[in-house]
Amino acid sequence: MQLQNCHCEHRKTAAIAAAGAVGLYFARRHFKGGQFTEKISAEGKVAVVTGVNTGIGLETVRELNKRGAKVYMLCRSEQRAAAAKEQLVQSGCDASRLIYVNLDLGSKENIRKCAERMNQLEPHIDILINNAGLLTSKYEKTKDGHEMTWGTNYLGPFLLTELLLPLVEKAPEGRIVNVSSLGHYDVPLPMDLSTIDDQEKYNDINSMSTYCKSKLANVMHARELTHRLRAKGNTTVTINSLHPGVIATEIFRDQGIGASIMLATVAFFLKSWKDGAQTSLYCALSSDLKGVSGHYYSDCARMLESRLALDDLACKQLYDYSLKAVGLA
Repeated sequence: MQLQNCHCEHRKTAAIAAAGAVGLYFARRHFKGGQFTEKISAEGKVAVVTGVNTGIGLETVRELNKRGAKVYMLCRSEQRAAAAKEQLVQSGCDASRLIYVNLDLGSKENIRKCAERMNQLEPHIDILINNAGLLTSKYEKTKDGHEMTWGTNYLGPFLLTELLLPLVEKAPEGRIVNVSSLGHYDVPLPMDLSTIDDQEKYNDINSMSTYCKSKLANVMHARELTHRLRAKGNTTVTINSLHPGVIATEIFRDQGIGASIMLATVAFFLKSWKDGAQTSLYCALSSDLKGVSGHYYSDCARMLESRLALDDLACKQLYDYSLKAVGLA
């Protein structure tokens, strides 16, 4: 009888372990999020991606290259870009279709040089993915005097987009993708653009507030540029924004040991870099989004933007402010 009870306990333990393993499997599948599974080629397309040396930018480049695109890797560090390229080639990418171009989103002069270089290299751009972003833990300024997070996450990509837009307009179907964040929902009040760069207004305790404002601006940029393109009769260029998911990327590298410990603790529940790149790829390539512009996506599906992002007047005012802030008006 004792032996029989022992066998029963073993079977019960094994059943619990099996159930737990199955539960973990389906939980992991859930946290992976939406996957871009459409078998669509990018052969012959020219793609430009920022923030490519690690994280979802690296995975986005990998998939675009493997689908046949020529990918320009825009990165501040040539050394890091070279290391990323080596890693990509080792995974099966075509080195001849991976080209590094220097870009520092915190410098308007550098952004202009980058755009000039792209004009020399290509007659058109099919895909522009504004992927690069950062989250600082203290108040800093860009080379042009803007608050670092705002300048790098929003004003830099805005200027790059404006300067490359003529090349995107020359493509048969140009697509612009702004990698934003779920954090754009967390901005409680309309942004005061007159104080956006002020150190006194910078929340040193919660630097996420500035980050969330920059991500809100990414969404508003996509909506307003869509309005302006359609107003001048351009229906071929599209621009959409997205939330890639919660991912353990290097964006947290300046947040200290506490952030590192937190990420290690919840790593199972975070998306991998590959999973985080899926919605960027969806917006850049999916046939479902042909001609679709000005929307916000998450897990390869359309989502409703925040109330502030849907304020058309605020979007227009942000765009007008941005043209002046980057020296285009």
